[in-house]
Amino acid sequence: MKMVSSAKLHHTQTIVERMLDYESKLSAILEGTLSAESEMNTLYSAVREVKQVAIVAFSSNTGLCGAFNANIWKELAARLHQYESQGISVRLYPVGKKIADELHKAGYQTDDRFLMIGDKPAYENAAQLATTLMELYASGQADRVELLYHHFKNMAQQVLTEKVFLPVTLPEVNPAEVSTNYILEPSSEHLLALLLPKVLHLGIYTTLLDTVTAEHAARMLAMQTANDNANDLIQELTLQYNKTRQQAITNELLDIMGGAGQ
Repeated sequence: MKMVSSAKLHHTQTIVERMLDYESKLSAILEGTLSAESEMNTLYSAVREVKQVAIVAFSSNTGLCGAFNANIWKELAARLHQYESQGISVRLYPVGKKIADELHKAGYQTDDRFLMIGDKPAYENAAQLATTLMELYASGQADRVELLYHHFKNMAQQVLTEKVFLPVTLPEVNPAEVSTNYILEPSSEHLLALLLPKVLHLGIYTTLLDTVTAEHAARMLAMQTANDNANDLIQELTLQYNKTRQQAITNELLDIMGGAGQ
């Protein structure tokens, strides 16, 4: 399992590295578009009073990855209790069987349409989830959309991350500090309407890749720890066996010597 997770980890790391270049360029285009106009608003940046929240929780489909799934459930359960005490209704979108099982055991209703998209992360599936969340927010069925997942920091550390997906926070651009003059056709509003959904779709996709990468790193660490513990146990049992065997041989020799003396 360690070798399989290692191979998958390197594969997802390569995809993430390539995706980061695309994301940075797309973000630069979005900021450039916003710099052409001093004030721009969009439907997905409108801040409303929070009465309904949609939460997308990312976990793995299988176990044997340490506290990876337990940490997600612990944080999600705390947030659900907090929202219940505040009278805020919650829609749940689990991504991964483990978190879905915990939610079902606790009696929560979930939308399981995107449960398996983490098996083979694809942009099309992530875009469908992002579109669903955007429609939910635009129709007023959710006043805020949150993402709960593990961020891959390094091979030994996966950081539990909470991120507000919607409303989106547009980058603040001061036109006086922008040296480049942009000529936008047909209009900045039209380009923003095209760019923003792409950025949101990409955000879900990178989050999905980040989660899968963190899962494989966590499983590698768990399997390495299990292997080390097994080796230590083998050494302890071997030492105990040799001591017991030596003691048995010594007792037999003493019995033989005692019998010869009689």
